[in-house]
This record gives sequence, structure tokens and C-alpha cells, in this order.
Amino acid sequence: MKIIVICGPTGVGKTKMSISLAKYYNAEIINADSMQIYKELDIGTAKIREEEKDSIPHHLLNIKDVSEDYSVYDYQIDARGILNKLISENKNVVIVGGTGLYIKALLYDYVFEKENNKLEYSNLSNQEIYNKIISIDPNIDVHINNRKRLERCLNKLNNDKPINDNGDTLLYENVYFIGLTTERKELYEKINNRVDLMFEEGLVLEVQKLYDKGIQSKAIKTGIGYKELYLYFDGKLSLDEIMELIKKNSRHYAKRQYTWFNNKMNVKWFDVNFNDFNLTIENVKKYVNSN
Repeated sequence: MKIIVICGPTGVGKTKMSISLAKYYNAEIINADSMQIYKELDIGTAKIREEEKDSIPHHLLNIKDVSEDYSVYDYQIDARGILNKLISENKNVVIVGGTGLYIKALLYDYVFEKENNKLEYSNLSNQEIYNKIISIDPNIDVHINNRKRLERCLNKLNNDKPINDNGDTLLYENVYFIGLTTERKELYEKINNRVDLMFEEGLVLEVQKLYDKGIQSKAIKTGIGYKELYLYFDGKLSLDEIMELIKKNSRHYAKRQYTWFNNKMNVKWFDVNFNDFNLTIENVKKYVNSN
């Protein structure tokens, strides 16, 4: 029984790799993308389409309404329940996504203490608070000049964080951490092109439907592509400005993802061959089969 984790920055081919490996190892897939948890967030999250799943069971996609909150603690409970069931059935598992904190909470010895303590940060600068936030969860994109939101965000993370995060104790055996990477210039080009494609596929309409419903949830306020387009519908920026802002925020997020995965996990990185992705797939299979 194997647990194969596919991680890395946005836009690098994780979904395509997950399908190929799941077919090869007769595995089921567990989502580890914090935004793909939600219904109605499809284009902006590059969520896999039904026809792309190739009849492979996928777990933890579209399980929450976009108006609901869903924490890493919630994910740990749900994902471990699914993973432990699959293990009991001697099934191989592919875990795929770019939310590193979800992956850590699922596979490592994290015990959460659900409290509601409001900590004091008056001795910290905005930059210091921001650095603490990003070190816990790079998925969060909060403006460094928004002091109130910085403190509120760090309080939320500290109340949800594990009380015994030693970062080293895996709870499961036969886990393979596969990271997909490419040169930064090529990655940024891929990200920019993907944003262009999202707009062509109807991202503006997808977000407008949520805006018209008056949804102001955490997912909307933090999700790249959604929070920016809300500014457009508020009349604060033009559509061209929004498109460039989404591209910039996506590139920054990819950079934070690299930093997080390199610091928090023992990842085996593979350079993606975008001209022949099958070569990258074969290299990953050789690594998993030989270890």
C-alpha cells in the first residue's frame, strides 16, 4: 500500500500527474487544495472536471458551500477518516494539492487544541506578524498594511495550530512526497497563461454570481481570483487591472508555496517536462517503485 503526495506550486501540473499515478497504482485521490473544498469555486481554482477524472474516485471536492468556513482542523478530521478507511481496504492513495498545511495536518502528528484565545501583538511590527502568518500558511494573502486584519488572521491561525508541531513524526508508512517544479520564468509564464484561460472560460461570470448573492465568506476574501474580482464589481479597479493583479498574486503565492514545502517537508522534486509530460510521469513512477 502506497501513499503518494503530489505537491508544488500552482500551475505546474499536479492534477494531470495525480490522474496518471492513480490509474497506474489503482489508487483513489484525496484533494489537498483548500479552495477546491468549496462548491461553486471551479474556474478560479482550476478544479478538475468530471470528464477529466477518468472514473477515479476523488475525495474532499465540493463538500462545503462557499458561504461556510472550513478550517485545517476540519480537514484533518475528514481527510484522516477517508485515508484510514482506504488503508483498511489496502488501497493505494494519491494526495494532491498545493495547501501544504492540509497535507501536514493529515499525515503528521498534529494535535489541535480548539481554543479562542486573543493574543497580544503590540510588540510586533506588521512585517513580523506577516512573516508569522506566511510561515504557518502561505495560502493566506493578507495585505501587510492592514494591521487589524493581520492580527485577526494570526489569532485565528494560532488558535487552530497544532500544540505539538514537531514537524517530523509521520503517522503513516510508505509515504512518497513528490514535488513538481520548473524554472521560475517558465512557471510564471504558465501561471499568466492559465489566468488568461480562466477569463476565457468564464471566471468573471463565476465570480459575479457569488457577488450578486452577497457572499462575503472567508473563501471569497482569501481566494485568489475571487477577492480581486470583487474589487472590480465594487468599481475600484478596471478588468485589465484585475487580471494583472490576479497574475501577480498567483505568482507571489507560487513563490510562497516553494518556500513552505522546502522548509516543512522532505520533498523529492522533479523538473516538469512540459514538452513531454509523460517523461516526468515515468520518472516519478521509477522513483516510487524503487523506494
